Amino acid sequence: MEKMKADIVEFFKLPLEEKKAFAQLPNNLEGYGQAFVVSDDQKLDWADMMYLITRPLQSRNIDLWPSQPLTFRDSLSCYSMKLKSVAGTLLEVMAKNLGVAPEEFSTIFQDQPQGVRINYYPPCPRADEVLGLSPHTDGSGLTLLLQVNDVEGLQIRKGGNWFPVKPLPGALVANIGDIIEILSNGIYKSVEHRAIINATEERLSISTFHGPREYSMVGPLAEIVKGCKPKYVSMSYEEFMKTYFSAKLEGRSLMENLKL
Repeated sequence: MEKMKADIVEFFKLPLEEKKAFAQLPNNLEGYGQAFVVSDDQKLDWADMMYLITRPLQSRNIDLWPSQPLTFRDSLSCYSMKLKSVAGTLLEVMAKNLGVAPEEFSTIFQDQPQGVRINYYPPCPRADEVLGLSPHTDGSGLTLLLQVNDVEGLQIRKGGNWFPVKPLPGALVANIGDIIEILSNGIYKSVEHRAIINATEERLSISTFHGPREYSMVGPLAEIVKGCKPKYVSMSYEEFMKTYFSAKLEGRSLMENLKL
């Protein structure tokens, strides 16, 4: 974790032209740039980001993985493997908590497709007029967030109010994503969250998303909806992700639209 944090800090210190060598290609999310840009008129989030697919291994596009600092690729590869293990343990416990056979989850999350979003939130003197990341829920099953420095910025929404999540040294923040909410028929709730900006200090973080197999069907699990009605539509994960990335981030609006 410490090596990953150090390499993230060094990457964002690079001159813009060096970072742009790993820029997103047209109509592609992977690489250095922005996400959820659906209109020339929308107000952009106050952030730079780097999104990379880390698992399965054959899906990695190493050409987009920063070559500076020199240790970045090794650090990310090791970090990815360790977080796969953490996510696997958490998913197994969650399955048991739901009364579902752990094999149900392990089949859906087979090989644990994984992607990372590395975030850089520069300071802004008018911090109250911008957001680092608009309110949203994650389109993953489970997200593990590592806060790179101790600057606050992550907030979660509960009961209509926003609450700060204070960085804890050596800790990962676990966020339930939309896929787990759908699979559990709403027993687990995906967490609406946002990132605010500091007026004088930069903030950095890395989010690691764990999702189901690309072509799996996503819907309330049969074992959970016995004797009750499913609350969400069933659809392919591929279709879900197309819907997720085709719209601007707007709180829980997507999840509300998926309810029956």
